[in-house]
Amino acid sequence: MSMPARTASGTTRYSTVAIILHWLIALGILTLIAMGLVMDHLHLDPIRVFQLYQLHKSIGISMMFLILLRIGWRLSHRAPPLPNEMPQGEKTAAHLAHLALYSLQVLLPLSGWAMVSVSVLGIPTVLFGTVPWPDLPVFSTLPDKAPVEAILKLLHHWASWGLLALILLHVAASFRHQFVLHDHVLRQMLPPFCMLSITRKKRENP
Repeated sequence: MSMPARTASGTTRYSTVAIILHWLIALGILTLIAMGLVMDHLHLDPIRVFQLYQLHKSIGISMMFLILLRIGWRLSHRAPPLPNEMPQGEKTAAHLAHLALYSLQVLLPLSGWAMVSVSVLGIPTVLFGTVPWPDLPVFSTLPDKAPVEAILKLLHHWASWGLLALILLHVAASFRHQFVLHDHVLRQMLPPFCMLSITRKKRENP
C-alpha cells in the first residue's frame, strides 16, 4: 500500500489523484442534489424536466465510476493519519462517518440506476445525449414494476437527504479542525493552490 504524500514541512497529505477525485465527486454530488431539489419542488415545463432528468442520470452514472475509482484508489493508497492528540472516540466516529459517506455514494447511483430500470415509463437513458446506457437486467424484466419503483424512489430520496446531512457534518468537522483545533486535517485534502494561499497568509501574519 502506497504511503500518503508528504509536503516540505513534513505534514502528510492525500495524493494528488485522491484530492482531484475528492473535489470532482464533491462538485458532482452537490450538483446532483441541487438538480434533484429543482426537479422535485419547482414546476417546470415537461420538456425541461425531461432534459434535467436525462442530465441528472448522465452525471449520476459518471459519478458512480468516479466513486468506484476513488474507493479503489483509497484501498490501495494509505490515507494520512489523524492527529495523535485526537481522542480515540473521535477517530472512530470519523472512520464511521467516512464509511457511511462511501456507502451512500455507492448506494445512490445504484438505486437511481435501478429506479430508472424498473420505471413503468420505460424511458431510455442516453448519457449526455450520446451514449446509450442499458437498464439493469433483473429490474427491467420484472412483471410488476410499480411497487418496486415506489420503494426505490423512497430509498433514493432518503439516501440523498442522508448524504446531504453527512456532507454538512463532514464540512463542519473540517472547519472545526481548521479554525478551532488548528490542526492539519483540512489541509490534507486542500488543492495545491489553496495550500499556497494558506502558506502565504501565515508568512504575512506570523
